[in-house]
Amino acid sequence: MTEKYRVEITATAEADVAEIWEYIAQDHPETATCFIHHLEEQIETLEEFPERCPNIPENNALGTAYRHLLFGNYRSIFKISGDRVIVLRVLHGSRLLDLGMLEKS
Repeated sequence: MTEKYRVEITATAEADVAEIWEYIAQDHPETATCFIHHLEEQIETLEEFPERCPNIPENNALGTAYRHLLFGNYRSIFKISGDRVIVLRVLHGSRLLDLGMLEKS
């Protein structure tokens, strides 16, 4: 049986998701709602085997051990802490992560 992780989403990541919805909804509110629904479903898959997701390229520069889950043009950046997966940010794939962008957990 596979170990289950508890997925936690920081307030910053929740704000990122709301911002993504607002951006898409400017032109297509129904599409935005559908996209966010599927994005959230993908994030929930981190309950099982989050190690399947690659390390972020910024780890070397930041001295971190974060991973990301890619969905469409977005990436959910998270860390594994014991039996928890903590989603720190949800960003457009073209944006690089820096320490100023992270919420302390």
